[in-house]
Parts: sequence; structure tokens; C-alpha cells
Amino acid sequence: MFYKAQFNMAGHSHWAGIKHKKGRADKERSKIFSKLSREITVAAKLGDKDPDMNHRLRSAIQAARSANMPKDNIDRAIDKSKFNDQSNFDEIRYEGFGIYKIAVIIEALTDNKNRTASKIREIFQKNGGNLGTLGSAAHNFKHLGIIRVDAEQIDPDTMLEIAINSGADECFSNKSYHEIHCNKENIYDVKKIMEKKINNFLSTNIEWHPFNKVNLNKEQFNEAKKFLETLEDHDDVQKVYSNLEMIE
Repeated sequence: MFYKAQFNMAGHSHWAGIKHKKGRADKERSKIFSKLSREITVAAKLGDKDPDMNHRLRSAIQAARSANMPKDNIDRAIDKSKFNDQSNFDEIRYEGFGIYKIAVIIEALTDNKNRTASKIREIFQKNGGNLGTLGSAAHNFKHLGIIRVDAEQIDPDTMLEIAINSGADECFSNKSYHEIHCNKENIYDVKKIMEKKINNFLSTNIEWHPFNKVNLNKEQFNEAKKFLETLEDHDDVQKVYSNLEMIE
């Protein structure tokens, strides 16, 4: 059934993803740009260099623009894809359970699998968690397409109508953005229809969305938040997903 949620943050499926960190201090900007650049480079390497012909690259560029990444940085990231020695990254997924048994999925791009796995395991262990095997946490999530649009660009009712007409399954709205859910195989078809009405997108990704959220008290939440932010701040980590219920 298609429905629209109330204005809250419950629809946010991953922890403070790099595409939504506009409020971070300037000292963090270079790290954010580095991760965005790496995604652009890999997307361009795996597909066409023309974003109109490469859905993943187009989405990566849109995310970079949403983070106010300069055009020169975007162009350099695309150019790097032409040289294997500068873009030899592997896409790796890690799964485990963190502090207070929150389920966590990490997506990384790395040029050294052993280094990244060792560091991720260390972060889990230092924060009272355990890095598991592939599939150990995934059953707590559904893998689906998620498109986000800035709430200032369009009102919730119009966004809902566009989402329905584009073939999406669900539409959530909050004070910051609209979040549209669809089958992961159809995400770019849905977005293509939406592009007729919407010019700018915050992000377009296939993400891990939890079936149920874990509710913690404020003190526990802050501990879990610190753990998730430590994971996300690692240079090789692109995205972190958890089933932690957000506290505003």
C-alpha cells in the first residue's frame, strides 16, 4: 500500500550518510569530498563517462553537487577513472552488531581489503560490538531504491503525487527532505519519470532500510551515535546503515 508518513526523521534509512552532511564543520569537508570523489571515480570507471548514459555516475555527481562540491573536483574525479592505478577500488560490504546489539551494514570502497577489514573489526571491538560474516545482519533490512528530494524544492502533497505517478511504492516527508521508496530494480526508471517534474535530487541510491528500529534512551543513543560516526569517518567507508531509531 502506498502511504505518506508524518513529518519526522523516521524514514532516514542510514546513519548521517555523507550525502546529507551539509552542516559539518569545514575541517570535515575535505573528507566528505574525498569519499564523494571516490564514488564518482568508481562509477565512471565501471560505466560510461557521460552521466546521461551512466545512472550511477549521474547520481554520484548529483550527490556531490548537493554537498557543494566544486565542479573542478567532480571533473578531476571523472578523469581519474581513465587510470587504473588511481581507481583500483573494490566494493566491499561488512555486517555486524554494534553496541546495544544494533544491526549495522557498512559499504566501503577500498584499495586494500585486509587493511579495511582489520580497521572495521577494531572499531567494532573497541565499541562493544562484533563484526560478523556476510549476511549476519542483512536479514534485519530490506534492500530497496531510495530517492531523496530537498523539502524546500517541493511541497509534500505535490511530491506524493509525483511519486505515485512515477511508480514508487512509498513516500515519506519531513522538514528536511522527501524520501521516495521503490523496488531497487526500478529505481532509475522511477527517477527518470520524476526528472520531468524535479530538477535537483539530494541522492539516488540502493540502500539497506531496516524492518524495525531499535529504541534506546538518550545516553545509550549517544554511545551508539559515537560508534556509528567512528565507522563512517573511516576513509574507506562510503555508507553506514543501522536499525537505530533516530533521536532529534
